[in-house]
Amino acid sequence: MNEAQLRSELVRFANKLDEQGLNRGTSGNLSARYGDGMLITPTGMGAEGLMEDDIVFMQMDGTARGRWQPSSEWLFHRDIYAQRPEFGAVVHTHSVAATALACLRKAIPPFHYMIALMGGNNIRCAKYATFGTQQLSDHALAALRGRKACLLSNHGMIAAGADLAEAFRITVEVETLSEMYLRALQAGEPVLLSAQEFQEAQNRFAGYGKVAKTKNR
Repeated sequence: MNEAQLRSELVRFANKLDEQGLNRGTSGNLSARYGDGMLITPTGMGAEGLMEDDIVFMQMDGTARGRWQPSSEWLFHRDIYAQRPEFGAVVHTHSVAATALACLRKAIPPFHYMIALMGGNNIRCAKYATFGTQQLSDHALAALRGRKACLLSNHGMIAAGADLAEAFRITVEVETLSEMYLRALQAGEPVLLSAQEFQEAQNRFAGYGKVAKTKNR
C-alpha cells in the first residue's frame, strides 16, 4: 500500500475497533509499518472524527511528521517493529475482558485450543510499568517473545500481525478468549489442555486459514 492507502486503512480499523467495543473514547491506539518508520494514530484522539491526515508518521529514531503528536504509547509500537520484522501492524486496546484479566495480572493458560493462534501455549501478562515509558515497552517485548499478543498489567492488551487485518483478528480473538476464561473462572477452575493435546492443536493450525495449493494439469 502507498501512504494514503495505509492512512485510510488505519482510520478504517480504528473505527472497526470502536464498532466492536474493543476501544472506547480515546483509549487504545494502532499503527502500521511504513517505509523506514511507521504510521500511528495521534494521542488523545479517538476513532470518532479521525481523518487520514490526523495519522502521524514516525521514524524509528522517534522524530515525527504530522499536525498532531503521536500516541503516547509510540515507544512499544516502535520497539515491536524493530525487534519483530515479521510484524507490519500493532493494535493496542483497553478492551473490557482482556483488561479485567490484566488487572488481575493473570496470563491466559491453555484452557482452549485457540490459544495456539497466538504462537505458544499461553498469552502472557507483561509486568506493570507506567504507560508511555521505555520500561513498559521492555516488559511488553518480553511478554511478546514468541507470541502475537500479550496482556499489559493493569492496562490492556497488545496484538500484532503481518498487517492490520491480522492484528485486528488477533485482537478480537484475545478479547473472546479473555471473556471465556473469565466466565470459566467464575464457574470453577478451568481444565487445561495437556502438553500433548495442545501440541496436536498447534499442529492442526499449521495450515489454518491458508488456501490449498492446486496441482498443475
